[in-house]
Amino acid sequence: MLVIGSKTEPWILRNKMRYQFQSHQTQFTWNPRSFTGAIKTLIIINAVMYLLHLISSSQVDLIRIFGLSSSTVWPLIWQPLTYMFMHGGFWHLAINMLVLWMFGSELESIWGKQDFLKYYFVTGVGAGLIWLLFNIGGSNFVLIGASGAVYGILMAYGLMFPNRTVYIYFLFPIKVKWFVIFVGAMAFFSSMGTGSNISHLTHLSGMLIGYLYLGFNDHWRNISFNFRKKYIELRTAYKRKSKEHDTKIQQEVDILLDKANICGWESLTEEEQAKLQNSSWKLSGKEPKN
Repeated sequence: MLVIGSKTEPWILRNKMRYQFQSHQTQFTWNPRSFTGAIKTLIIINAVMYLLHLISSSQVDLIRIFGLSSSTVWPLIWQPLTYMFMHGGFWHLAINMLVLWMFGSELESIWGKQDFLKYYFVTGVGAGLIWLLFNIGGSNFVLIGASGAVYGILMAYGLMFPNRTVYIYFLFPIKVKWFVIFVGAMAFFSSMGTGSNISHLTHLSGMLIGYLYLGFNDHWRNISFNFRKKYIELRTAYKRKSKEHDTKIQQEVDILLDKANICGWESLTEEEQAKLQNSSWKLSGKEPKN
């Protein structure tokens, strides 16, 4: 989360508020995936709220209404939920939604839409409430952004796929489990500092709530166990089938080689010669040359 100070932002001076919102400093690359139902809905809502904020900024301050602040959360009791859909700038919105899409799509595909949304809002709302607890009386701050839930998604992805690889800044490969540990440690140590416009406490809270939720939730553990079991079964079956196929090809190659060794290469028909060459390429893993 970023805190935009009133000394550097004239439009905030008019409201006499300092806005604190979530951001990500690290870029990610991943294999493209289609938009799943919940991910698509969340992105659309966030984009619409951002556009409404831009259009109505001269008339009404939507961030002050829907953002989370200890001075206005009562009676505006919807703020622990709605703060997740408000963003302070285009890149703040774009990076949050990009990470949500890249890491959340597969989780939704595995868990289902209902369980995914439940996890998303548990981590997002929970992170906001923890931030609120530590900012009681801090009336000069407003919390906005989806990063609490997004960091929860990162934690879940790290638990589900610890040995997959992501590329930091599109260049440096790192396994997901080490990446999650790294961003968690950064959030932890950064949360001890002051003066930053990033709410690292919310990032850390989202990850911690996600870890506890998944670790003590029997329903999720069953989903995770069944998914991994099915994945191992499919991978084992594929390897076995591939090995059986290679064995069959090798037997055919041996028969043709024996014939050529005894009777000469000319004894093989054009079809047998072609079959021997193609089989050799398949077994060696090399592409045939024109």
